[in-house]
Amino acid sequence: MKIFSSEQIRQIDDFTIRNEPVASVDLMERAASKLFEWYSERFPRSRRILIFTGPGNNGGDGLALARILAKNRYEAEVYHLNFTDSVSADWKINRERLKNETDVPFTVIESGNQFPRNGYDDVIIDAIFGTGLKRPLSGLPAEIVRQINRSGCTVIAVDIPSGLFGEDNDGNDPENIINANFTLSFQFPKLAFMFRENEPFTGSWIILPIGLDQRAIINTKTPFEMLENEKIVSLLKTRKKFGHKGDYGHGLLIGGSYGKMGAVVLGAGAALRTGAGLLTCYVPSCGNLVLQTAVPEAMVIHDNAAWYIGDTVPTEKYDAVGAGPGLGTMPESHNMVHNLLLNCKKPIVLDADSLNILSVHSDWLPKLPENTILTPHPGEFDRLTGKATSGFARLEKQIQFSRKLKCIVVLKGAYTSISSPSGEVWFNSTGNPGMATAGSGDVLTGMLLSLLAQGYDPVDAAITGVYIHGLAGDIAAEKSCYESVIASDIINSIPEAFRRIRGQN
Repeated sequence: MKIFSSEQIRQIDDFTIRNEPVASVDLMERAASKLFEWYSERFPRSRRILIFTGPGNNGGDGLALARILAKNRYEAEVYHLNFTDSVSADWKINRERLKNETDVPFTVIESGNQFPRNGYDDVIIDAIFGTGLKRPLSGLPAEIVRQINRSGCTVIAVDIPSGLFGEDNDGNDPENIINANFTLSFQFPKLAFMFRENEPFTGSWIILPIGLDQRAIINTKTPFEMLENEKIVSLLKTRKKFGHKGDYGHGLLIGGSYGKMGAVVLGAGAALRTGAGLLTCYVPSCGNLVLQTAVPEAMVIHDNAAWYIGDTVPTEKYDAVGAGPGLGTMPESHNMVHNLLLNCKKPIVLDADSLNILSVHSDWLPKLPENTILTPHPGEFDRLTGKATSGFARLEKQIQFSRKLKCIVVLKGAYTSISSPSGEVWFNSTGNPGMATAGSGDVLTGMLLSLLAQGYDPVDAAITGVYIHGLAGDIAAEKSCYESVIASDIINSIPEAFRRIRGQN
């Protein structure tokens, strides 16, 4: 699923209208029908529906929806914000249809004092502004938006919450943006939906396909894509009947320090569950017994130091290297990471304390081997690149970082973003809040190491590993609940994730 800019979506709409061919008002009817279908499956007829419309095509969607609701015996009322004399042609058509075909009450609002009385069981449909907004709301629309947010009603936004920009909201006014419980977005998600600070505005967002022209979708270029199962199943390797463990890679996992050996245990378990043929863990000597007991399938090499890793780690005999889980930040470990950057010729994934060490040695960043995978959470990424003012600004930094250093950044979050050296970005569609738990990142590191060791291209490894990791977390949550998921549950759900991706369930 591609993610387009607001302007690109407008162009795809226009292409569909010209080439399907379909009249723009009929495309609006198609969208309104999808809105009704979604609404009618979730809300009873007993709930009063207040539809707020603006003068453009988003308002036209709201008028068309009001008509369809009325014809299906739902109690709908329309409140039109009159702050301009200009309305779109399709708005006019749908206003006439509403007037001629239904008895839906239509009220013109010209001041905030005319905001309707409402009860907490009422549903508000926000169809005031769509994706074309370019400046913060003010005047009557801003006042009505604030009253909607204070209403206590269930709020459903049509396509995008009114007041929210489709991409960069750095200069926006959060007080004047709809706080929706649900956002019903047509055909594609908006880039703004990917950022944490916009969740209060979008609530749960749902994609409603409205049949936009596939030729336009395929031919319109965008660096942004939402990961879906179809992409991942095409990347998965298939094991051969006569394969042996040597065919599936030998990974080296470097990490651990006194009191943090669990991170390596989790990473090792995840690497093996993801299919690595062989795994060696390089740990401080205090971790030898821990690893041999907890992960008997893994081999162990221990450092000369008891509580941390300080030696240079040989990497020549391995197919891929992962470093960072539980490592700690002792000065000697700084030297180890530096030597790894200078000497390792194998694919690398860096996580956790490896990234914290890099953040205090910015002059080492140009030494990152090409196609290194880094897996920071937003705080770690900000330490590497400087504080970002917003999710959009951090995304721009991420793309620039990947391009400049020719590396792959897995920026962890609700919609983990994977940026490639070529500037492409994939947002993950799997995962859930239960994965915000200790060790979840260590599991991901082990999975990425495993895929690299098996010979996956580094970008493909990052995309595949992130998707499977999130899906395993979803499966773990299905078996219990968000609050009860722990990192080892994610590891234990990896086999089921592989089966689901391949359609074997």
